[in-house]
Amino acid sequence: MSEPAPAPIGRAILGSLVGTSLEWYDFFLYGSAAALVFNEVFFPSFDPLTGTLLSFLTFAIGFLARPVGGILAGHYGDRFGRKKILLFTVSLMGGSTVAIGLIPSYAVIGVAAPILLILVRLAQGFALGGEWAGGALMIAERAPSARRGYLTSFVQVGVPIGTLLSTALLYLMSGTLSRDAFVHWGWRVPFLVSVVVVLIGVYIRRRVGESPVFTELKEEAGDSRAPLLTLLKTQPWDVLRVIGIRAGADIVYYLLVTFLLTYVTTTLGLPRGVGLLATLIGAGMQLFTYPAFAALSDRYGRKGVTIFGAAGAIAWMFVFFPLVDTKSTGLIVLAVLGGLFFHSAMYGVQASWICELFDARHRYSGASLGYQLSGIVGGSLAPTIAVALLGISDSTVPVVAYVCAALALVLVTALLTRETQGGSLRETSVAETARSAS
Repeated sequence: MSEPAPAPIGRAILGSLVGTSLEWYDFFLYGSAAALVFNEVFFPSFDPLTGTLLSFLTFAIGFLARPVGGILAGHYGDRFGRKKILLFTVSLMGGSTVAIGLIPSYAVIGVAAPILLILVRLAQGFALGGEWAGGALMIAERAPSARRGYLTSFVQVGVPIGTLLSTALLYLMSGTLSRDAFVHWGWRVPFLVSVVVVLIGVYIRRRVGESPVFTELKEEAGDSRAPLLTLLKTQPWDVLRVIGIRAGADIVYYLLVTFLLTYVTTTLGLPRGVGLLATLIGAGMQLFTYPAFAALSDRYGRKGVTIFGAAGAIAWMFVFFPLVDTKSTGLIVLAVLGGLFFHSAMYGVQASWICELFDARHRYSGASLGYQLSGIVGGSLAPTIAVALLGISDSTVPVVAYVCAALALVLVTALLTRETQGGSLRETSVAETARSAS
């Protein structure tokens, strides 16, 4: 069967890019605020390190809700289409982020403050759980196979855009306000801004049509009644492969972006703006490195690019902390840039590779479940584990060992995962339909 026409791809990319940028803006805003201020606002009765540890635990709680959101979004996305689910997820994410900005502090309402924070954080995680796979599929199922890696990588570009927006606003507020003003109300402003940007995201997504592969599949065979069960019966190992490929990349990313903020301020005693500046510059670089590595994967394959990124990141970890410990702003920025460069090789190709691994009748379920379970194994506890290891040993050596072990898992899993570059997602749907009918 012929490739899908490329005409609607531009609008699909825009819809996915804007939506995922808003989603990750909201999500990373929480992570940055947890590192910088939540220990004082919601856990003021603890020492700074313990308060930060508790803040990161609330960060991790959001990841626990992501598989639930991914399962439900995958189920209904495989049954009724990608578009409706994506409208719901972006609305819920924006609403929950605004709610975080309105929660009174511990000083005002006591223990109810962290409880409300946890509840709203669960809503955030639930929304993000269904977001990524739908955005990736809206592009991947339209893209010509020869350029699918490059085009689908724009859903990944939403991550650095969201990081740039959230970090820039926090950097602005923390840099222009006194510490007391920032803790009292300044940190809330970036959360409240979500009410504007989410309306933009909803408007754009309403104008994007349904995935042509899903529409064709529904016309041929109707909707899948139990896509998750079919997935677990036919492709359980591919779900595990996604977890193996994703988890290590998540861990190294949250070390570079979230844990770094705490390390440079609490351990090194540097201004909080140093870590935020490094994150801003790194996110700016990844606007270009994600598509660049994804384009290379269209030529050389998803597997080879991923292996390059994991191996390079392992080597870089041995120079990362020595550079950061110099307390030189320039060298700290260099340390982050090097790590995010190799992370880009792993993460930039994941949208296309993960989508290509699964059959069309349960593709949303497979991509969502694998991606979000890896978040629990990887990114959810990465900052917490790193802080705990640092506190126990008073050394960064165990932190480096932890990250390198996770990256070694990426290497092994990539070697054991089939190459999918150049395959047709539309042909996969036809093959699956035939198997279902037999």
